[in-house]
Amino acid sequence: MKILVINSGSSSLKYQLINMANKQTLVKGVCERIGIDGLLSHKTHDNKLFKSDMKIYSHKDAFHIVAELLVDKKFGVIQNLNEIDAIGHRVVQGAGYFKEPVIITDDVLKKIEHLSPLAPLHNPAHVQAIRASQETFDKSIPQVAVFDTSFHQTIPKKAYMYGLPYEFYEKYKIRKYGFHGISHKYVSLRAAEIINKPLQSLKLISCHLGNGSSICAVNQGKSIETTMGLTPLDGVLMGTRSGSIDPSCITFLIENMGYTSKEIYELMNKRSGLLGISGISNDYRDIKHAADLGNERSKLAIDMLSYSIRKHIASCAVAMDGIDAIIFTGGIGENRNDLRKLVCDNLNVFGIKINNSLNNETIHGKEGIISSKDSRAIVCVIATNEELMVAKYTSKFVENHK
Repeated sequence: MKILVINSGSSSLKYQLINMANKQTLVKGVCERIGIDGLLSHKTHDNKLFKSDMKIYSHKDAFHIVAELLVDKKFGVIQNLNEIDAIGHRVVQGAGYFKEPVIITDDVLKKIEHLSPLAPLHNPAHVQAIRASQETFDKSIPQVAVFDTSFHQTIPKKAYMYGLPYEFYEKYKIRKYGFHGISHKYVSLRAAEIINKPLQSLKLISCHLGNGSSICAVNQGKSIETTMGLTPLDGVLMGTRSGSIDPSCITFLIENMGYTSKEIYELMNKRSGLLGISGISNDYRDIKHAADLGNERSKLAIDMLSYSIRKHIASCAVAMDGIDAIIFTGGIGENRNDLRKLVCDNLNVFGIKINNSLNNETIHGKEGIISSKDSRAIVCVIATNEELMVAKYTSKFVENHK
């Protein structure tokens, strides 16, 4: 079975074609700056690379380009588009509507669109991409939505409710939903394989750290707590997002500084976090370089980030009443051994100890255990693969609904 996986943003379209028989990625690529000027990168499993600056007017335009490349004589990996058995779309926000992947129907698409206020940067782009995909590919090819929020549907009510009047939950569905669920699910499964124990026996803390970050308590394979909430803004300090703050900061800015709700949204989502604290960049690499040169605000940003991660790891440990393993994943989690050390060296209360040599060499896609033998909990680094997880969900769902 060959599954085309789509991960769309407001001005981008990432794709992978995966052969589920051997889990091989036949091709991966990205259309960037859609509607602006356009940039395409397309790389096959045998390292044939096609890159081009081209005008990409819309997601529909992007899909036509991708479809042509998939069957191209030089850069293609299939003879005919009918070789694609199904298309899996990563969708960020499914709220309480979707507890598992679903075949995309008109009703499903309307619900995804209806949830746009809960994920304004993501769901509208997903809807646009799904419609473009439906127009580009034959209707006989099933298209499946896989939701980031589905994995977190097992979080108990005591953890997902907010301390607001109950009718806000009843009328407006205001509650914690959590995100990065596809990644947390994948690395949890992979951790059980690396540790060589049944997933159902493990208490795992998954730290997905990147420009957007979240930490998840996975108890016996199920999410029971996570740091992101109603939207991806809550929780850990991130690249441009503030993470958790006193809500009165918002009312203070509105009442005393004249900020509008739109300005607050821009401030907290795009101008805060590592960027706002350092004043230099939202990229950890730039901040670490500046900190090493003596920039005090960059040093503070790193201290705040590591403290925020430790604090949320501790809360997840309390939620499960223990830790068997901590997982680092995502761009920062997988590659920044210096940050992993800073976090783990200050988790003495849990008896966490890492092996510095293993930690230093486990970067750039390498995965494995980095904790020392006398650590009370295992610490491991796992390269997340959300696309493969979407493909697995999609193929399983299609097989079960033939």
